[in-house]
Amino acid sequence: MRKRYICGTVWFLLGSLGYGQQTDTPYKKRVLEASELDMLFSYYSQEGQNAAVNGGEGTEELIDATSTIVLRMPLNSDDVLTVDAGISAYTSASSSNINPFDGTGVASPFDASSGESRQDVLAYVNPSYAHSSNDRNRVWSTNAYVSNEYDYLSLGFGGSYAYLFNEKNTEVYVGAQVYLDRWDPQYPVELRGDFAAEINGYNPDFERFDNVNRNSFSLSLGFSQILGKRLQGALSVDIVQQEGLLSTPFQRVYFGDRADFFVEDFQLADDVERLPATRFKIPIGGRLNYYLNDFLIIRSFYRYYLDDWGLRSHTASLETPIKLNDKFTLYPSYRYYQQSGMDYFFEKERATSDFEFYTSDFDLSNYTANQFGFGIQYKDIFTTAKLLLLGLKTVDLRYNFYDRSDGLSASIVTLGTTFIID
Repeated sequence: MRKRYICGTVWFLLGSLGYGQQTDTPYKKRVLEASELDMLFSYYSQEGQNAAVNGGEGTEELIDATSTIVLRMPLNSDDVLTVDAGISAYTSASSSNINPFDGTGVASPFDASSGESRQDVLAYVNPSYAHSSNDRNRVWSTNAYVSNEYDYLSLGFGGSYAYLFNEKNTEVYVGAQVYLDRWDPQYPVELRGDFAAEINGYNPDFERFDNVNRNSFSLSLGFSQILGKRLQGALSVDIVQQEGLLSTPFQRVYFGDRADFFVEDFQLADDVERLPATRFKIPIGGRLNYYLNDFLIIRSFYRYYLDDWGLRSHTASLETPIKLNDKFTLYPSYRYYQQSGMDYFFEKERATSDFEFYTSDFDLSNYTANQFGFGIQYKDIFTTAKLLLLGLKTVDLRYNFYDRSDGLSASIVTLGTTFIID
């Protein structure tokens, strides 16, 4: 039913656009002159020793490869249809230990198993439509979203409105988004079926989740202002409400007041992560961009985040594009992140069985992180390089290294190309 609604919305918009094209209007500059095709690829790898699947200890090795295609098509002078689709495939040592007993060796949280949960594929499609007014001072947009992976289905839709005034020096923005998601819970193997009954004395404090839905509602507000010939600033705030199953069903928790049970070298769970069924989040951000000269721009960003789970965070980043010539630009960047641990985070065996909520996911703990990045972009506005009907407009190659105070480190390489479709 929801799929029919999303498809119906897109076709209704297209039909409306076709009707509008039958009227005679004077010439005006198109919002998008020609169709554009973005082809993106990223390769991500990480390692660490605090896997949430294993109750906060064990290998966090993960490799993810993502391919994305974004097609932007001008439907007429005012309207643009964008289709964003992608596939992400990962192999995870930690998630493989949802079932560590694969019979190929001694089960351990620090080694990967060969079970089905060690890899997964996420596929998504995100169509959107934008309409600009004749004077280009107002832009309406609407979008839909569908994604699916082994244990999670997400459906979303939303829209936005932007208004430019003061000779386009000022812009205000409002947007809303809804996600209606559903889990297919995959519990740790020892909490399924008759596994617990086969181990003498093992009695986990575990009940399956009754509600497997997760709904998210967000309202976004933005304001940007040109402050001078060289300076531009922007402010934004998001108001997010979530409800439903906000816990991750396969992340183990070990209690300090329960006896430990092992099979081989792997400790069996006392329970899984339990978090409140609602969450209210507010990120507040600001940007300040300064045009120093023809060769250097300074882009700065800061965001403060808080929620009713006790999590607080600060993000600050700086990027300084350096233009070497008309075609090549360098992109050095740095990002700093610090967060306080949420109220329900406990390291292994620090929580007790009488607590209502608990998690040992170090993503929700107290830590700081640094990210260093570098990129290079090739840009040819005249698209002199051709591939069949495609003219090459830009090529972006970027590398980022991420290092966290709890020992997690990661690297990501991204390659993006933009083509003009003749």
